[in-house]
Amino acid sequence: MKAALHEVTSVPELPAYVVSGNECALFEHAWRHRLPVLLKGPTGCGKTRFVAHMAARLGLPLHTVACHDDLTAADLTGRYLLRGGDTVWTDGPLTRAVREGGICYLDEVVEARKDVTVVLHPLTDDRRILPLERTGEELAAPNSFMLVVSYNPGYQTLLKALKPSTRQRFVAIEFGFLPSEQEIAVVSAESGLPPERVRPLVGLAGRLRALRGHDLEEGVSTRLVIYCATLIAAGTPIADAVLAGMIEPLTDDADVKAALLDVVRAVIG
Repeated sequence: MKAALHEVTSVPELPAYVVSGNECALFEHAWRHRLPVLLKGPTGCGKTRFVAHMAARLGLPLHTVACHDDLTAADLTGRYLLRGGDTVWTDGPLTRAVREGGICYLDEVVEARKDVTVVLHPLTDDRRILPLERTGEELAAPNSFMLVVSYNPGYQTLLKALKPSTRQRFVAIEFGFLPSEQEIAVVSAESGLPPERVRPLVGLAGRLRALRGHDLEEGVSTRLVIYCATLIAAGTPIADAVLAGMIEPLTDDADVKAALLDVVRAVIG
């Protein structure tokens, strides 16, 4: 079984984040009033960076779990393990977050098994408890605890979708890609490539995003634009950097790839 990718961070400095609306104020109000938050938006649009930014801004430890299709409720809550001949209960990341407080962030929660959302339900209503059947405990979340989950609506299928009964337990914040001038500033700051050289890359990303739902399942993320710009700043020829950073990650289909390269030539030559 694949282990949950769990990280605990306490960042003294504020991670860089470009505000695009009232998301910071909404998040802070939700935390102060002990409301769980659902972040939804396309891959690479800044959801994870936003959570790290807000955790540092509020001075809270951040427990991050990268969800996957083998992630079970026991991976989050804990299990009994053999240690030195004894059977010892070991808390999972969600249980540790509830005990210690701070933000527990489940990234791409729809990728986890269905039993995971059942475990979350008591934490997302006025009870704010985490029952641990195996130990007989019922943990009450401290005021500093906050549950945050994210998902990409573009990847939803009948088999992997967030049920309405779960969605309606959260305050939801929708994320999208930044306006072009803001995205140019972000990509330039992250990659070190001057804004005037970033501009055509962001323009290309916009053209490719317009193809989402036609030839592409997903558009070019800001993350990929940053990767591409980083390669160019390091001396990689533009054509090679665009191919490796913005085209190859999108598709394996030769015909689609050829069509995307036609767009590349039309935009940046």
